[in-house]
Amino acid sequence: MAKKVVVTEVNMLTALGLDWEETWGNIIQGKSGTKKISLFDASENQTQIAAELPLEFAEKSASIIKKRVSKQMTRVTQMSYVCAIEAIEKHNIDFDNLDKKRVGVILGVVNTGDSSAEHGTTSKNLILKRMNNAMSAWIGMRYNIEGPNFTTSSACSSSAFAIALGYDAIKAGRADMMIVGGADSIINKEEIDGFNEIYALSVENDKPEKASCPFSKNRDGFVIGEGAGIVILESEESAKARGAKIYAELVDYAFTNESYNIMAPKPDGEGMADTMKLAIKNAGISPSDVDYINAHGTSTILNDLYETQAIKKVFGDYAYKIPVSSTKSMTGHTIGAAGAVESIFSILAIKDGIIPPTINLDEQDPELDLDYVPDKARKKDLNIVLSNSFAFGGHNATLVFRKYNN
Repeated sequence: MAKKVVVTEVNMLTALGLDWEETWGNIIQGKSGTKKISLFDASENQTQIAAELPLEFAEKSASIIKKRVSKQMTRVTQMSYVCAIEAIEKHNIDFDNLDKKRVGVILGVVNTGDSSAEHGTTSKNLILKRMNNAMSAWIGMRYNIEGPNFTTSSACSSSAFAIALGYDAIKAGRADMMIVGGADSIINKEEIDGFNEIYALSVENDKPEKASCPFSKNRDGFVIGEGAGIVILESEESAKARGAKIYAELVDYAFTNESYNIMAPKPDGEGMADTMKLAIKNAGISPSDVDYINAHGTSTILNDLYETQAIKKVFGDYAYKIPVSSTKSMTGHTIGAAGAVESIFSILAIKDGIIPPTINLDEQDPELDLDYVPDKARKKDLNIVLSNSFAFGGHNATLVFRKYNN
């Protein structure tokens, strides 16, 4: 029998909470985490809103990271570290009872966040702050983990790629446990200016909580979010041996590269459709087995249109029966962390039998006519869930999660 890869722990930091329980509670209540930017003076920026972590993050970070070490980390690196440490220690994972050479860390990282909004960078710590591999290395050093340890970068699909690579390591028998996920924050003047230049961001500054509105007629761009997501993957044998709680199974995945445009996706969702088709094939399931899709759903004109078209290409008439939602309507777009954060939402949806909503869908775009679970969470028993991540550069990923059965 093929080796199963299961999810045994999760954690996240988002604008809606500093752990998965708080975030998930706010997600299923349909709350928005978007507010006026406080991390820097954004009064001269065209976009002045974002989904920032709660202010209490600084206090939480200081309680977990020694002051000397924290000075060598950016705020983004601290996010990934705090998120991972709490995932591990809340669930009492004892690495001394595991083969540490068969435990690894892979994080999806776009950059470490050493931008104009970062404080305390000097010549003494600049190199350490800018090493994106430091984000995984710090976690490994905390527990003397000696298995594969690295970061991967593929824009907004980075942490989805990290999760899939962790799956591969376990599936191939090279690891028993992989700590995977990612963290990101691009809430700084220069990157907001850059995204404004390409008309990618919402400028709905007067109503921040309404700005991220995927699939709606009035969407005008995405809202930048920040955060971290950590998923602990484990072989079924390892999980059972230590009596771990199993949240779900990661069945398989697909990567594709569109090779079309550095920014725009292939027209009509062709590349997105290819990714979902391949993920379904790799997982050994049928399109009609899919119970819910956590969409990439950025609230941009092209993504929402093309992702909708892609779902129709893959599922045909069944597309109209599949609930599809975008949790970015609440967390904003967490960029490199998005694949991990949204995978966790997919896992929790299976665990609790609750589909998170797409909020702010006050007037649905008439071209976008699927079931986007408007405004309110929905109870439904879920067996198979897809989590989509589609990135600049054409780097696409779809992860397939399933309810765990012994």
